[in-house]
Amino acid sequence: QVQLVESGGGLVRPGGSLRLSCAASGFTFGSSWMYWLRHVPGAGLEWISSINPEGKLRYYIPPIEGRTRISRDNAKAMLYLEMDSLTYADTGLYYCSRDDRGSTRGQGIQVTVSE
Repeated sequence: QVQLVESGGGLVRPGGSLRLSCAASGFTFGSSWMYWLRHVPGAGLEWISSINPEGKLRYYIPPIEGRTRISRDNAKAMLYLEMDSLTYADTGLYYCSRDDRGSTRGQGIQVTVSE
């Protein structure tokens, strides 16, 4: 079955950086668009980034564009999200997903931006 397992979250100071990873299995990863979503307290689940199967098309929501990079390694079936200049607004539960609504997503990884 489809499995998506996120890792790499934790406590980060404002202005810091993080790299999230997602290990995928149970489907043809190299043929799939992939997505990162996050659940921010009080704001619900939102799509934040996506990447096409070849890794050449990348999309971001405006608040993170310019300080975020989504990438993938199809040989390893891994998805990544690197974010810089983190702010308190980036605190949330981050998910990798096979769709932009999070219907098929991992268990999530907590990112907390705090002093």
